[in-house]
Amino acid sequence: MAYAIRKAGQQDLPRMNEIYAAARQFMRDSGNHTQWGEGDRPEDLLEEDILQGQLYVLTEKTEDKEEIHAVFVFADGPDPSYAEIKNGRWLSDEAYAVVHRVASDGTVHNVFGQIMEYCKARVPHLRIDTHEDNAVMQHVIEKCGFKRCGIIYVSNGTPRIAYEWITG
Repeated sequence: MAYAIRKAGQQDLPRMNEIYAAARQFMRDSGNHTQWGEGDRPEDLLEEDILQGQLYVLTEKTEDKEEIHAVFVFADGPDPSYAEIKNGRWLSDEAYAVVHRVASDGTVHNVFGQIMEYCKARVPHLRIDTHEDNAVMQHVIEKCGFKRCGIIYVSNGTPRIAYEWITG
């Protein structure tokens, strides 16, 4: 299979909404009943993310079509949510990029690994966070070499486990 990552466009919105719905259901099925609930819907941010040029999709190309399997934000920092960290500290204060709102339709293996390969090839320093109930994401983040640094609070005031990766 040939997978590629490209910037998302308006034409991708229906499929991205389907992917976030599938990811939300997977989280519920995995015991994460609180993340991406009412008032915290990634779908509400898609159009702005497209306009900012920071929304990406992982696609599978076949001879006659392209199918989107995952969506994520990849953006330059600084991220306001990362300005203060509790119960730990960042590994570096150098410039970084962030990865947010990763979601997959669940049909492709190693989606997060492919996303991280793409991002790590472009920047030497990444930060990411996830909900404390999202054990699956915590596992794949750590599997990709990120170090747990502490707790940050997102704009709605809820805590997230913060991670960092630096080349080297």
